[in-house]
Amino acid sequence: MGAGHDHGHSHGGPPPGTSGTAAAAYKGRLRMALGITLTVLLAYVAGSALTGSLALFAEAGHMATDAVGVSMALLAIHFANRPASSRRTYGYARAEILAALLNCLLLLGVGGFILFEAIERLANPTEVPGGQTVVFGLVGVVANGISLALLMRGQKESLNVRGAFLEVLSDALGSLAVVLSALVIMATGWTQADPIASLLIAVMIVPRTVKLLREALDVLLEAAPRNVDMDEIRSHIMALPGVQDLHDLHVWTITSGMPVLSAHVVVDHLALDSTGHEKMLHDLQGCLGEHFDVEHCTFQLEPSGHAEHEAKLCH
Repeated sequence: MGAGHDHGHSHGGPPPGTSGTAAAAYKGRLRMALGITLTVLLAYVAGSALTGSLALFAEAGHMATDAVGVSMALLAIHFANRPASSRRTYGYARAEILAALLNCLLLLGVGGFILFEAIERLANPTEVPGGQTVVFGLVGVVANGISLALLMRGQKESLNVRGAFLEVLSDALGSLAVVLSALVIMATGWTQADPIASLLIAVMIVPRTVKLLREALDVLLEAAPRNVDMDEIRSHIMALPGVQDLHDLHVWTITSGMPVLSAHVVVDHLALDSTGHEKMLHDLQGCLGEHFDVEHCTFQLEPSGHAEHEAKLCH
């Protein structure tokens, strides 16, 4: 009995494999953000054709990528909330992280394209009507501001929503750069302000994208969550009465808002006999639930010497 596997939830959230990932609550807002993005995209395509502005063209391409990214985020939510099966025991929750990763790759591609076009336009300046460009830029600023408000809360809870939020944020900053460059052109006639604004758009895209890419890769590589102190978890478990040792401690993330922990806990057999198997598990789960945000815990209670027995079996 001491070597058996036991499971428990440290708090009341949904267990892995059930519906209710962190991004699912924001599906409606993502849909509204997608509609706004597509509307502004069409406006920017028209504006770029009318004015010849590279900055508007860059933003149109950027928003097209964002529309694809938000669509993938919505598709990922659909798959992530499908029920688990005997083959996919955590369901499709990891699809959200794959969507965030693909969003990063798309954003990096757009940033590189804008950079190339801006450098070429700096060498060969083109006349750009500032007044019309200002109007289209302001449309983007207002529309993206609405989308940011819709996604502000969700981006704190889900990498998938955060990917969409960062795309909209870079769009809003890009729209602002378009407006400022057009105002400079109107005031001074300096047409190179347009490709310089495009360069700023590219620079704004890359750093945030790299940060999101790093977080998504951490999840895929099953690294410990950044807000989890492994040494502190170990100390809390070791401090429980009757616990002699701890090994094979792992904490990873299935998807945003779904951290998972597993551990082999060596327990003194006399303490286990006096405390009881169920009480020991309750103490372990209660300890983690009180101090750490871990969604799903799996403990294997072992008598002394069992780790050596496992090692021999593995060899």
